[in-house]
Formats: sequence, C-alpha cells, structure tokens
Amino acid sequence: MLEERKIDMTRKEAREEAFRLLFETDFQSEKTPEEIYACAVENREFEEDPYLRTVYFGVQEHMEELDAMILRHSNGWKPGRITPVSRAAIRLCIYEMLYLSDIPCAVSLNEAVELVKRFDDGKMRAFVNGLLNGAKMEIEAKAE
Repeated sequence: MLEERKIDMTRKEAREEAFRLLFETDFQSEKTPEEIYACAVENREFEEDPYLRTVYFGVQEHMEELDAMILRHSNGWKPGRITPVSRAAIRLCIYEMLYLSDIPCAVSLNEAVELVKRFDDGKMRAFVNGLLNGAKMEIEAKAE
C-alpha cells in the first residue's frame, strides 16, 4: 500500500485553499467550520498550515464585520447577492487587510482579484476590484 503524502503549501496555495474552504462553508450550513476544516485536512493533500487555519477561522469569527464592510463598499449590493465565489474572495481579502499586517493590502487585493478572475464570471472582476479598493482606502485611512 502506498503511503499517503501530504504537501506543504506556499502562501499563494494556502490562500487558494482558504478561499475554497470559505466557498464550501457557504454551502454546508449543517456542518461547523471546525468540521469542514478537519475534513479538508484529512481528505486533501496538504499539511496543517498556520496561515490557512488563521485566515479560515478568522473570517468565520469576524463575518459580521467583514460583511458590514462589504455592504459599505458594494454600491447597494448585499453580501448575499454577490456570487459565492466572489464573496469568498472578498471576505478573505478584507480579513487579510484588516488582520494580517505582514501582507501588504495591495497584495491581498491583487490575489483576490486573481481568484475571481480564475473562478468566477469575468464580469465580477471589476466589481470586486472596485469594492476592495474602497475597503482598502477605508482601512488605510483608519490606520493613519
């Protein structure tokens, strides 16, 4: 029998996995975030990752705050109206910009737009970019 091999992730790969988990969580309301995370670690080929854990559970913990910021910068679109793919990328990005000082806001924003570009309808990219730029300006203004 072959031994199962778990793979260490780069930050970009961990961010994409966090994005996938956030997306999945929207569709698995019967499971807790802890159950979803544990299942992913068990069934996917990656090692436990501190960034992934921090971001995934951090977004869950700060969901109200993140969704309030989305609402302020979405030109009247409620978070539930935004596609689940874009919503996951936006929440992840705003969490990083608010709580992970080792990642420049511009990097978080660019990575989120790339996730949307790769996994969502092409029309969502401009909307997500505009929303996240507004959130970035708010966060940077508060930091000054």
